[in-house]
Amino acid sequence: MPTKRDYYDILEVSRDASDQEIKQAYRKLALQWHPDRNQSSEAEERFKEINEAYEVLADKDKRAAYDQFGHAAFAPGGGFGGFGTQEPFTRTYKQGPFTYTYTTTGGDFGGFADPFEIFEQFFGSGFPFARGPRIPRYGLTLTFMEAAKGCEKNIIHQGKKRKVKIPAGVDDGTRIKFDDFYVSLDILPDSTFKRDGPDIIIDQEIPFTLAILGGTTEVSTIDGEVKLKIRPGTQPGTTVRLRGKGLPILKRSIFGERRAQGDQYVRLIITFPSKLTSYQRKLLEEFEKTI
Repeated sequence: MPTKRDYYDILEVSRDASDQEIKQAYRKLALQWHPDRNQSSEAEERFKEINEAYEVLADKDKRAAYDQFGHAAFAPGGGFGGFGTQEPFTRTYKQGPFTYTYTTTGGDFGGFADPFEIFEQFFGSGFPFARGPRIPRYGLTLTFMEAAKGCEKNIIHQGKKRKVKIPAGVDDGTRIKFDDFYVSLDILPDSTFKRDGPDIIIDQEIPFTLAILGGTTEVSTIDGEVKLKIRPGTQPGTTVRLRGKGLPILKRSIFGERRAQGDQYVRLIITFPSKLTSYQRKLLEEFEKTI
């Protein structure tokens, strides 16, 4: 029977969480509550609850319906047919001492055919229920810029050095299959660029005089410095979008992205002088009188 708890509360995310934040929350909680890792009496129920929440929030249309109508959107006649009205899907996996059966009637999981594909994407072939023979998996740590632009790295596989090509736009936790092995990626945080899916966010400090009078300032992007026009009277916290200056978008068919490239958002932080000369103070006082 489907849960009545709020799906955002289940995944411990805010209602305006990005797709990436939802996926990261799901990965963390699924690992924490998987019945073969967590021996508490509530683990199985919590694990099913987490999967149900992710199934809805990872799907753009289902999430929109849930945001508007809540659980009623999935009741019979609610638009998505309810969780109990579709033909159930059941799969049982056995490996070593592990046996696990999963049943769902809610359709796909954010573009994956079933929840076990999600586990294979997140955890690799080391996941107890992964299908097929175990394939060697290696980990690579990349800088933000290496992930953004793509790079080549060397690994030692079966005693031989192998060169692997990392495509531009990969995200933290991405797993790439090469001929006979997998590579999982860890992306280091960057002091300038913050990532939100394929989009980039940066904070840009500008002097208050530039905000008042207008002009231009140089802004860092993954492709180098660009000039950004500042309009007169710009207010603190103003955000400017640089279209197409984000990251290349991978797996567009899975996540429903229609763009080939993300955007960059520049959040303007206006700085004020901590000290003024007497002349500067006098000028500001004269200015104040004209307001």
